[in-house]
Amino acid sequence: MEMTLKTNDEQAQKSKSAKLILLFAMVSMIMMFAGLTSAFVVSKSRADWLKNFELPSAFYWSTAVIIACSVTFHLAKKAIQKDNRSAVTSLLLGTLALGILFIVLQFQGFGQIVEQGYYFTGQGSSITTTFLYVVTVTHLLHLAGGLISLLIIIYNHFKQKYNSTQTLGIELGAMYWHFLDLLWVYLFLFLFFFK
Repeated sequence: MEMTLKTNDEQAQKSKSAKLILLFAMVSMIMMFAGLTSAFVVSKSRADWLKNFELPSAFYWSTAVIIACSVTFHLAKKAIQKDNRSAVTSLLLGTLALGILFIVLQFQGFGQIVEQGYYFTGQGSSITTTFLYVVTVTHLLHLAGGLISLLIIIYNHFKQKYNSTQTLGIELGAMYWHFLDLLWVYLFLFLFFFK
């Protein structure tokens, strides 16, 4: 009995520590993106800022896709709490597929921008599209970290490391994925309204 209590206390402490570390990492990312968006606002006063630039349609679709990713990850977390392993498998793989689709749509968006005659670097570039590129690619890099952690979670799930009493990995993955989702929605709305 005493050993079980000690194990539960250790598990609770480990969970609390891991979540706190993740929160610190997310706060540092928020500060970085706050700096990028502040620089974006300051740069709007430049004479070469594009006043009539429209976000590509692929960015609208990618926003819907990343919100769907967050939903599937949340449902996976709920399913593991009920020990519904087959649902967790489907939902985690669905999240992975949607995450990859988000990246594909982001690159399609870059292609649509180039088709409009705007470039990100070089002679045909503008400060507006360069900022857009830096902000979205920085988000994509953080999303790549999310996909790597998702692959690790899927691997651990297939190794049967998660169940209703051990959900820490899926919980941390879901926290980070929800953060990436909210971050992109913020960036999308920011780019939409402050162009």
